[in-house]
Amino acid sequence: MNDFFTVAVLSGTVASGIALGCPLLLAALGETVGQRSGVLNLGVDGIMLLSAFGAYFVALRTGSIALGVLVALGVGAVMGLITAFINVTVRAEQGISGIGIYIGALGLSGLLFERYVGTPLPITNTRGPFFAVDIPLLDRIPYVGTMFFKQNVLVYLAILLIPALTFVLHHTTYGMKVHAAGENPTAVDTVGISVSRVRYSAVIFGCTMAGLAGAALLIVDGIFQENLTQGAGFIAVALVYFGGWRPAGVAIGALLYGLTGAVILTWKTLGIIPLSLSDLAATAPAVIVVLALLLLVGRYRQPTALSKPYLRGVS
Repeated sequence: MNDFFTVAVLSGTVASGIALGCPLLLAALGETVGQRSGVLNLGVDGIMLLSAFGAYFVALRTGSIALGVLVALGVGAVMGLITAFINVTVRAEQGISGIGIYIGALGLSGLLFERYVGTPLPITNTRGPFFAVDIPLLDRIPYVGTMFFKQNVLVYLAILLIPALTFVLHHTTYGMKVHAAGENPTAVDTVGISVSRVRYSAVIFGCTMAGLAGAALLIVDGIFQENLTQGAGFIAVALVYFGGWRPAGVAIGALLYGLTGAVILTWKTLGIIPLSLSDLAATAPAVIVVLALLLLVGRYRQPTALSKPYLRGVS
């Protein structure tokens, strides 16, 4: 245990924790916007998985992870359009439709992987700026540079999105429309604003972010395998509740999850956790998030119209 409490190991663990939390943060930030508009998407995990495969396949074929990330964004956007159509236009029960999307994407990603790849292969000879990018000067700060300024581009993007989305949701006209669509869609419709259009845009944005999260997860792991996400999308949905539908709160939850996972990995490497308990220890990040969520139940109020389809003339 003494080996763990060294500055070098602790700084490396924090750096790993930030990287591990990045996919969850991206997915949860997108889901925050979608839920704010009144749409619950339980298909996040499946969208992450399908997008990760798209990024992986393209990166294998082209050697460019940057192009793979663009494909992941496209897959997420298309899945967002499908999700919005099912939940907003068809007005399906959102919990059931989300699980259906998850199962469908899980099966499709597995089928495509077996058909076009077969054996997990690491991404090699990649071109583009999406692996570790050092921030000049800042990366030279002892230990702090390792933790915060030697990450990949998507980590930096995720961090920048926290204040950006906070500003958009609380200080822009669009943010007020999203908030109103999730609280009182009838009032929004009454003043001539299309509830469907607002929800479509929010859901598509959320799913696009889930696609980006899938690419980020691929970058962290460096390889694709069936069920790569291992439920990360469901944790991302839980983080929205944990964070009280606030980007900053969601970020705290994602960091907590990432740091816990990084500590477990480091303890395994150092032999602090025996092999016989490694599988049990791997569940610790999810357990901690769920316990924290239980402690926060009732502290924040969810959007009034969350998971409630809107039909004009029916309150």
